[in-house]
Amino acid sequence: MASRPSVRYHRINKNDDGFIDAQFREPPPKIPYKAIGLAIFLFTLGTLLLTIGSLLFTGYFDVKYHDRTYPVIILGALLFIPGSYHVRIAFYAWKGYRGYSFTDIPDFD
Repeated sequence: MASRPSVRYHRINKNDDGFIDAQFREPPPKIPYKAIGLAIFLFTLGTLLLTIGSLLFTGYFDVKYHDRTYPVIILGALLFIPGSYHVRIAFYAWKGYRGYSFTDIPDFD
């Protein structure tokens, strides 16, 4: 026997003005797992590239790699900034801070 989908019914008010309260409630936001995964990847790779770039800049690595310093730092910053921004929004939304929601993170679906 096929199972029936569960339906939530709401009681209609006595003063019928054509609207019900349920139509003004927002559904719970769905969590954009792909976007959060991409943000974590960007944050991690950006942090790694910024670390390598700073080690190149300070001379910790051999001098023959000095020409790769600024491109690595710029690429690391371009990956780190949006990654850290979206990871911060996802963390605050997960913790339930007021003003932060998973709807603030763009979804790829």
